[in-house]
Amino acid sequence: MTTISLATTGAAFFLAIAIGYPLIQWLKARQLGKAISLEGPQTHRVKEGTPTMGGLMIFASVAIVTLATNVVGRESILLPLVGIVVLGLIGLFDDLGTIVGRIQRVLSWRVKVALLTTFSLSAAFVLFYALDVQNVNIPWAGSFAVGPVYIAIAALTILATTTSVAISDGLDSLTGGTLAIAFAAFGVIAVAQEQDFLVRFCFTTLGALAGFLWYNAHPAKIFMGDTGALALGGALALVALMTGHWLLLPVIGIVFVIEALSDIIQIGYFKWSGGKRVFRMAPIHNHFELLGWSEPQIVTRFWIIGMAGAVLGIALALQV
Repeated sequence: MTTISLATTGAAFFLAIAIGYPLIQWLKARQLGKAISLEGPQTHRVKEGTPTMGGLMIFASVAIVTLATNVVGRESILLPLVGIVVLGLIGLFDDLGTIVGRIQRVLSWRVKVALLTTFSLSAAFVLFYALDVQNVNIPWAGSFAVGPVYIAIAALTILATTTSVAISDGLDSLTGGTLAIAFAAFGVIAVAQEQDFLVRFCFTTLGALAGFLWYNAHPAKIFMGDTGALALGGALALVALMTGHWLLLPVIGIVFVIEALSDIIQIGYFKWSGGKRVFRMAPIHNHFELLGWSEPQIVTRFWIIGMAGAVLGIALALQV
């Protein structure tokens, strides 16, 4: 079964490659390029006009391969698949408001949070009532049923992970690479649990992300946008919840945690201190860029941190 899962990785990779080139040309023809915020690092100004919404090639590849190889007899996988599509569409509408020449965002902050919260709660109810998923796996202690409070935990996990991944999307290949590492880690965990359907989904997503990275490598020809970040952040959370190892998400997704915490610390300290800052700019990848680190240098080092977190997370998961 793992052999088939590996085959879907390759299939999703080549499908994403095939979708990517015409998608980039289509976006360019319609001038759907990213507007770069004036508040960001000035070095990012050269990125203005780069096509965004690259998440389309990722969740299209995942959806096609999953529907072809991983649905019959394993309907539970429809939850993360639907999550990718629904959250991807929310991100798509938000990305439309960040196009060069747009004056106003399509989705207000309140509407975006409301939509993400609604999805998170809906997915949590499906996990608990339809799929009977309510366990937490604790290394060296075992697996324990949480009960109805699991609904709140699951919803918060999905919302927090989705938001954290979106915050991390700011440098070429940063989010795509760290997501690929995280999905690979949970794929290995699912192998140990003999959850073949989840293994195949994780490896399929890994392949699609690799195809996206082909075009997102510095200097990027296309950005992931919230179309991809929201979709894959939500899918990652759902995979973690379905393995029961959601406690390990902050370990395996350590880069996302660092990025989100840097934002929270910066905003909180700014308000508390009356205008002072902890970092030169948040999230923290911008801080390092302003310190003089090159973009590829930051991305590579964050990937290394992500790999270390993934290996540690797998090791801990195997202790249950």
